[in-house]
Amino acid sequence: MFAVMKTGGKQYKVQSGDMLRVEKLAADAGETVQFNEILMLGGDKTVVGAPLVDGAAVQAEVIDQVKGDKVINFVRRRRKHSSKRTVGHRQKLTLLKITEILASGADKTGVKAAVGAGSVAGVAAAAAAPKKAAPKKAEKPAAKKAAAPAAAGADDLKQLSGVGPALEKKLHEAGVTTFAQIAAWTEEDIAAMDEKLSFKGRIEREGWVDQAKELTGK
Repeated sequence: MFAVMKTGGKQYKVQSGDMLRVEKLAADAGETVQFNEILMLGGDKTVVGAPLVDGAAVQAEVIDQVKGDKVINFVRRRRKHSSKRTVGHRQKLTLLKITEILASGADKTGVKAAVGAGSVAGVAAAAAAPKKAAPKKAEKPAAKKAAAPAAAGADDLKQLSGVGPALEKKLHEAGVTTFAQIAAWTEEDIAAMDEKLSFKGRIEREGWVDQAKELTGK
């Protein structure tokens, strides 16, 4: 009889007596652990899980905690200022001996479930720690929430030809908020505003001064 089990994000096909290395488990040498994520059972009768086989399990004895082969990661960047980096890694593993494959009754064995070493402390701490209330976001001052056009006495400068929200914002930032201000511009004022806001002759080309005079009734 064989089983296909899942642990550490990988799948393994095992039989009783097999020696197996899996992602490190939270168990000491000599302990018996039980894998409950069984995807398939095979033998005289094949049972395929949906996604798991109900009541099935694989039991194994922990032989030792070992390390896998060293993996070398070498990175080299070919640039004007080239760089090289070498990093070595040895994955922590648990050596197991498969002792029994159960087709049913997994929940009644009383054998400790196989759990990844990295998840035990985190799960226990998360369960024990009281949940913290989410910090309240600081309310923004009303002045920041309100857009520049909401200033008292400001006109809707978007009524001028070629003026949209972005251009209106630029004018507000330059201190121009009313049609009366634009209607009173002289040639020197127009030239200065053109240079300051990089309008490139837009003021005269669009005829803002004449439009502003009409809007103010002058």
